[in-house]
Amino acid sequence: MITFMDANISSEPVAISTLSVFFDAIGQPTRLKILLTIGKGEACVCHLESRLGIRQAVISQHLMVLRDIQLVEAERSGRNIFYHLTHPEIIEPIIRLGEILGIPAEELLSLSQKPYPGCPCPQCNPSENPLLSCARKPSEPNHTHSS
Repeated sequence: MITFMDANISSEPVAISTLSVFFDAIGQPTRLKILLTIGKGEACVCHLESRLGIRQAVISQHLMVLRDIQLVEAERSGRNIFYHLTHPEIIEPIIRLGEILGIPAEELLSLSQKPYPGCPCPQCNPSENPLLSCARKPSEPNHTHSS
């Protein structure tokens, strides 16, 4: 498994290789959306499905890439898996780069806003029956990060 922290792809300097692996991973639109969606805290797959309008299988493939380079970590809670950024501070430079390119920060940050209408996850719909959603057990910690 190659990580963006220890990449050495070719004869390029390690710093260049490391950045190249990072930008290659986030350069795919779905992966960038996933990072922005979980930028302010964890999310379960059902939230990512609802928020991004993408099937679970596709989300899982992209999450695997982000996990392989250690940008995203997964935490199992019963039958559910919650994802969060390993380094939430990476969101700030992504937002800043968007601003330099003329994209309002609010547009990028809107992906991380909760609740999201129609999402069955407990963070968006606390009144949903926990057996029908991907609820975290109340006794378990919530590993949210703020940027």
